[in-house]
Amino acid sequence: MEYTYHTSGTCSRQIDIKIEDNIVKQVVFTGGCHGNLQGISRLVQGMSCDEVIAKLEGIRCGFKFTSCPDQLAKALKEAING
Repeated sequence: MEYTYHTSGTCSRQIDIKIEDNIVKQVVFTGGCHGNLQGISRLVQGMSCDEVIAKLEGIRCGFKFTSCPDQLAKALKEAING
């Protein structure tokens, strides 16, 4: 499954995700801190969606109520739960 999520409250604008059998195959962020987001994208490859959500959900960036990792968790939840 391929899924596109439009972020809210972060420097990144969009997350494109490929998921197969509940496993994250690829994550590509548009916008944001390129190096950090490439690192996150590579680290979550091969992990189950549930594991990524558990690790990243609720992370905040500075004084914001969300972050790019938190937005990835939200995107995965939306993708797998419809």
